[in-house]
Amino acid sequence: MAVTPASIAQEIRDAREDFHRLVDDATTAELRRRSDGTRWTNDQLLFHMLFGYLVVRRLLWLVRGFAMLPPGWSRRFAQALNAATRPFHVVNFLGSLGGARVLGHGGMERVMDSVTDGLIRTLECASDKQLARGMHFPVGWDPYFRDWMTVQDVLHYGTEHYRHHRRQLTLSNARDN
Repeated sequence: MAVTPASIAQEIRDAREDFHRLVDDATTAELRRRSDGTRWTNDQLLFHMLFGYLVVRRLLWLVRGFAMLPPGWSRRFAQALNAATRPFHVVNFLGSLGGARVLGHGGMERVMDSVTDGLIRTLECASDKQLARGMHFPVGWDPYFRDWMTVQDVLHYGTEHYRHHRRQLTLSNARDN
């Protein structure tokens, strides 16, 4: 199946609905349980899944900016970021430790609604030319980053990240899908 702006918008809507279901149906004990394959609890991992969409929103500004420059600029930027992969992973891990606690579950759901609404609006309003703008990415930072990514690729990345981590949840309702 081809990835299109419409299909990306739908996968974001589906992830948002799924996120609400996961958060709303989970028990406190389940949220405190360790996830599978990470050092986070389910609660912390849910925040991290939300955080992936927040990162997408920031990455869009970066891609738009670097798209106005010669590709060598973003290549050098990506190389510099790749050199800082280890500190990035530490900050990424630590940032998700308290996110759910700071926002609370209702706050996480409100932020998820807000950020995904914005990403969907971007998909619905952007021209093909705008969606095709791209830049080099630090491939060491995430298994779903590719050397060259367009705005459309970045918008799709959010759900790739979400789905990857969703498989690591140990919530009883996470096994339904």
